[in-house]
Amino acid sequence: MIYRIEHLTQYAYGSPVGLSFQIAHLHPRDDEEQTCLSHSLTVDPSPEHIDEGQDYFGNKLARFELISPHAKLAITATSEVDVRREPNTPAESEKWEDVRQYFAETRWGQDADSAAAEFLFPSPLVPHTPSLREYASTSFVPDAQIAEAALDLMTRIHEDFEFDSTATHVTTSIETVLEIRRGVCQDFAHLMIGCLRALGLPARYVSGYLLTQPPPGQPRLVGADASHAWVALYIPSHGWLALDPTNNIVPGDKHVMLAWGRDFSDVSPLRGVILGGGEHEVEVGVTVTPIASQEQDEVDVSD
Repeated sequence: MIYRIEHLTQYAYGSPVGLSFQIAHLHPRDDEEQTCLSHSLTVDPSPEHIDEGQDYFGNKLARFELISPHAKLAITATSEVDVRREPNTPAESEKWEDVRQYFAETRWGQDADSAAAEFLFPSPLVPHTPSLREYASTSFVPDAQIAEAALDLMTRIHEDFEFDSTATHVTTSIETVLEIRRGVCQDFAHLMIGCLRALGLPARYVSGYLLTQPPPGQPRLVGADASHAWVALYIPSHGWLALDPTNNIVPGDKHVMLAWGRDFSDVSPLRGVILGGGEHEVEVGVTVTPIASQEQDEVDVSD
């Protein structure tokens, strides 16, 4: 599938902002499962300059600075992405205790496994706590295959927690989410990552988007019309296994990857520092639209 993605963020400030420095993670990644065909970033008012680069994890980012007073700020990211991702769950996988032992003995180097080991440790929004390990232990019973246990954990989070966009905010702790059993995709991703890391398994946070309007007859996924988040667990015999606890699915071609990191704080779509502004309001809107080629139309008709 080829998608056109429009991500609009608008700030309205109570008083003029005299200086604004922002970092944007709004450029979709390239890998073997997707290719960013085009990308543009528009900022209004226009910044003095925009610098593009990469962060530690290889995510593309843009830095821009505004030094003229402004009461509003609008950032629009427009991308076209070719997504070839298919749900890929291993039929068999190693025991989770063997994976834990493997990473406990991994030496740091340049290979994929040692790079994955970076995602074993606590991060700013995902601490190690006994309660996370206890919650995970129901799925990760002795001698369970790691993929099977991870899928069970994903399903339990989906069933035990209710999606509620008003229950939490960006800084809500995992412990609070575990207590109130409500939250949004960011919370559920953090919760699952925390459970996996508490067991000594490497897991990373993935930000991205979902298809806004699904094909006829298919349910609309929770988290569309906004940035989405899911989890990736590293299995030595398989590689990274993507898991979406919000929707209880293994991501496929309806998921568009934006960036990955240890948690949300590494890949926030926009973050920065302003001088002035007072109270402010922010509105975010995301539209993900399939771009159907003639070949795709013919396939749809024949089906």
